[in-house]
Amino acid sequence: MVHTDPDIFVQGILSGNRRMIAKTITLIESSLKEHQQAAFKVMEKILPRTGNSIRIGITGVPGVGKSTFIENLGVYLADQGHKVAVLTVDPSSRRSGGSILGDKTRMEKLSTHENAFIRPSPAGETLGGVAAKTREIMLVCEAAAFDVILVETVGVGQSETSVASMVDFFLVLMIAGAGDELQGIKKGVLEMADGIAINKADGNNLPAVEKAKTDLETALHFIRPETPTWSPIVLTCSSVVEGGTKKVWDMVLSHHQKFKASGEFLLRRKHQSLEWMWTLVEEGLRKRFQDNKKITEKIPGISQQVENDKISPSAAADKLLSYL
Repeated sequence: MVHTDPDIFVQGILSGNRRMIAKTITLIESSLKEHQQAAFKVMEKILPRTGNSIRIGITGVPGVGKSTFIENLGVYLADQGHKVAVLTVDPSSRRSGGSILGDKTRMEKLSTHENAFIRPSPAGETLGGVAAKTREIMLVCEAAAFDVILVETVGVGQSETSVASMVDFFLVLMIAGAGDELQGIKKGVLEMADGIAINKADGNNLPAVEKAKTDLETALHFIRPETPTWSPIVLTCSSVVEGGTKKVWDMVLSHHQKFKASGEFLLRRKHQSLEWMWTLVEEGLRKRFQDNKKITEKIPGISQQVENDKISPSAAADKLLSYL
C-alpha cells in the first residue's frame, strides 16, 4: 500500500530525500485514481518552490553519443556544485523493453554522483502522457533544489516537439562524418533548436567536424530566429575529454542571461504552462470520449455509415461528439 498523505511526500521532497523523491515520482506515474488525486495535492503544495532551474532539452540522431554527452556535461556541472537531474522522454520504452536502463548503466559516473539524479521515463500509453508526467517530475526535482534539469528525448519526431515545449533551451546534438550531415535531421528540429553541438570533435574527426559546422551554420541562415534576442549557435564538443562539454554550458548560460534580461524567459515559461494545460485537456477529453459507453455503442453503426458514404465524416464526428 502506497501512503497517500501529501505532506509526507512534500516534506521528503523539500528535504531532498532521494527515496521520497523516487516515491513521489512513482505516485505521479501511477494511473490509480487515488494516487493521481494525492499527486495533484503534492504538486499544489510544492508549486511555489518550483521554477528555479535551467531546463535543457537534448535530442540527437541515433549514434550521436547522447548518453556520453549527458554524462560528461552532468559530471562537469555536478562537480561545480550544481544539482543535476536527468529525465528522459521515451515513448518507445515499453516496446523496446526499456532501453533506458541501459542508458542508466552507461552513465555510471553520473548515476553515483551525490549531486545527480537520473530517472528513466515511464513507459506511457501515449507520448502526451509520458511528456506530461515528465513535466511534473521536473517540478518535483526543482522543489528538491535541483538547479539544472536535462531532459533527453529518446523517441523520434513528435517527442522532440514535446520536449522543446517544456524546456528553456533546446539543444540538438549532431555528429560529423556520417555522410550528409543534414540528412538525419528534420528541418523542423533545426527550427526548434536554440543551439547545436557537433559531438565527437576529437582525433581524426576534426576536419569533418569543422566542415559539418560550416554546413550547419549555412543551413541555420535560412531559418529565421524566433526572437531578435538570440540566434542559434553551432558549437563543436567532445564528450570523452574532461570538461569537453563546458562550452555548451557557457552557451546555455549566455542564452539564459539574455532571455532573463529581455523578460522572454518568464514569458516562454508562462506560455509553456498554458500549452501544457490545453494538451492535458485534449488528452482528458479523448479519454472521456473513449470511456463513454453511450458513444462506444454508437461508433460501429456510425462508422459503417461513413464507410458507405451515407453520412459525411464531419457530420459523423459532430453526431458522436453530441453524445458527450
